[in-house]
Amino acid sequence: MQLLPEAASVGAGVPEATGIAGQRLDASRRLLTGGRRLSEAALVRAARRGSEAAVEELFDRHWRDAYRVALLVTGDAAAAEDIAQEAFLAALRALPRFDLRRPLGPWLHRIVVNRAIDWCRARTLRAEVAASAAGDPPAREQVSITGLGDAAAAALMRLSPEHRAVVVMRYLLELTPGEIARALDLPRGTVNSRLRRGLDALGDLMQERP
Repeated sequence: MQLLPEAASVGAGVPEATGIAGQRLDASRRLLTGGRRLSEAALVRAARRGSEAAVEELFDRHWRDAYRVALLVTGDAAAAEDIAQEAFLAALRALPRFDLRRPLGPWLHRIVVNRAIDWCRARTLRAEVAASAAGDPPAREQVSITGLGDAAAAALMRLSPEHRAVVVMRYLLELTPGEIARALDLPRGTVNSRLRRGLDALGDLMQERP
């Protein structure tokens, strides 16, 4: 099922990172690699030893997907950039405990997704409190996500953050249900259930639109 036909282009205008992650270290990287593309495990080992060039290279390899996942879960570009950078910094702090036999991407995506879900829950709570104080029903959020049509973006954002996250990981990152389960530390049955319910709800929401 091609749920998100243009998902590959989501975040085509991915912003350059700011702060520590945005500093370009091309000269140091050339010294680190000697012109060769190092394996991810080699980069992680170098980053553990304090190599800024290795950190920059790991960032370059994973920033785009981390940002795109955060954007599609939150629907907020500014929040997505903050979440992706915070997740990467958290991953760097935890590198000494990282199992080099595993790929870095799914582990980083877990941090991104969990932070994005927490952000969505906090936003929903704030909206409910504000609406309750005003005596109005919470306004339905309108989002614009590059690479998705308005209908698909609106329908995606009406899913729960948990359902939205697994749908994004399955159809944007093209992870298998087993990979998603390992990345999010969830039973595979839970991932399959969230995928099924998310897709069913998304199909129903798309059909509601004229």
